[in-house]
Amino acid sequence: MIPSLSAGDIGRGDRALEDVDGAQRMNNGGSAPACSSRDAPQTVVAWVTSHRRRQEAIVTTTAPERPVIFVLHGARGDLAKRMVIPGLAELSARGLLPERWALLGTGRAAIDSADFAQIVRSSLETFGPADKAAATQAADALTARASYAQEVVEGEPDGALTGAVAALRHTLATGDNTPDDVLVIHYLAVPPTTFVSITRALGEHGLTKGSRVVYEKPYGTSPDSFRELDDVVHGVLKEEQVFRIDHFLGKEATQNLHVLRFANELFGGVWNREHVEQVQIDVPETLDITDRAEFYDATGAALDMLVTHLFQVAAEVAMEPPHGLDADHVSPAREAAISCFRPLDLAHDVVLGQFDGYQAVAGIADGSTTDTFVAARLWIDNDRWRGVPFLLRTGKRMAVSAQRVTLVLRTPKELFGEEVGPDRISLSLSGDGAIEITTTVKRPGPDLTLGTGTARLALDDVAPGEPLSPYASLVHDVIIGDRSLFTTPAGLRDAWRAFAPLLGPDRPQPLPYRPGSWGPAEARALAAPGGWVLGD
Repeated sequence: MIPSLSAGDIGRGDRALEDVDGAQRMNNGGSAPACSSRDAPQTVVAWVTSHRRRQEAIVTTTAPERPVIFVLHGARGDLAKRMVIPGLAELSARGLLPERWALLGTGRAAIDSADFAQIVRSSLETFGPADKAAATQAADALTARASYAQEVVEGEPDGALTGAVAALRHTLATGDNTPDDVLVIHYLAVPPTTFVSITRALGEHGLTKGSRVVYEKPYGTSPDSFRELDDVVHGVLKEEQVFRIDHFLGKEATQNLHVLRFANELFGGVWNREHVEQVQIDVPETLDITDRAEFYDATGAALDMLVTHLFQVAAEVAMEPPHGLDADHVSPAREAAISCFRPLDLAHDVVLGQFDGYQAVAGIADGSTTDTFVAARLWIDNDRWRGVPFLLRTGKRMAVSAQRVTLVLRTPKELFGEEVGPDRISLSLSGDGAIEITTTVKRPGPDLTLGTGTARLALDDVAPGEPLSPYASLVHDVIIGDRSLFTTPAGLRDAWRAFAPLLGPDRPQPLPYRPGSWGPAEARALAAPGGWVLGD
């Protein structure tokens, strides 16, 4: 029998549930409980020490010594220009790139290095530092190291890329370094549909030796395509060479979830079903889809955001305390949480939407049923969260743009003759990364009447420190070989298992909603009785 939490346990939060879980393992003959492959969690003090070491390593480190060739596949694409090139420029400006490194753009287009240098410069003028002088300086730094070679193709003779990588290996190898000591990073800033062919081509042309390969999300577009891609990847690469990126995991505020919970008993003590009524992960966007209509129409909100970013953030909230912050400990803790995700119940827990006017956008197929909005109620079947709904919502053309995680706390029994609340713990994953605590207080005056107040702490107000952007942070982790903030095959396999009903014949039709609203009215019921905190 699994012991229940006593009244004395309730204030002990994480440690109380560790005791429950330990008792369960004992009753199971020492094996881990269902939906978990983790070991017993470490103490909070050790966890915080580990986190501080990781942060100090990023803040105080000099540039990595190993020479690096950063091969940017899809170098002319939107992702490369908006995110990857500015991320590299940020690392360069912060002194977090090796002294000897090169940027090698590649793609199917037959352009030359001067053309690519102009792409780099234009990228940083548009998406780089706001200060014009800083943008120019960043562009000068990157273009001095930039060159271009045409992409290798599966089943064709060695192309320019093979020779360019070999030449740069010899150029960057100095002193005690040999060409084989030079680290090659292949960043696949390309459509997911090309992952399989590019991976095979890299293996076929001998470009995987001594390399790391970065895959953007989504890693597959269905359980079957995930398995196909993963089989191809592991036929060419070892798992330690593979970095599956989800930039929400690289956000400073997402990482602060761990610190808030594990370093503060005030919060860690209520991080469980005894105190939390629901968890809301809300990522509405005011953005349109006009600039990438064809891609979006083939993907939709659920594939673009739900099975990727929102599921991963849910796992970050739900995970048990890991033993440390390296990949060997964080990844299993995240995987264990995802393994407990119940497959989505389409009849009761999912609402899809499509904003009015979507089908009139250029590039959208006639009669398209693509979802531009999704709200889902996710259930996590483990001891800590059983019975607590995780409410996930995202969409385009909504009322506001925000990225917020909110724990809605249970309202205690009435003692003062009135019910106020509920109390909430909210974290913004964007902007200043603010933490907001909404709590019940006495209203000023002679009468004992209750109200609510909110205290706010912005991460920007915590000095000293200058956070890296998510892409810069994750690229830095690839360079130093830290895989703790990257997704794993086991976690992705279970994410696709939970998401799979939305790919089947019972997928609900998207409901219309007005641009600038909170989505279809039917989504309000998912967050009953209190509703969506941001708005509904």
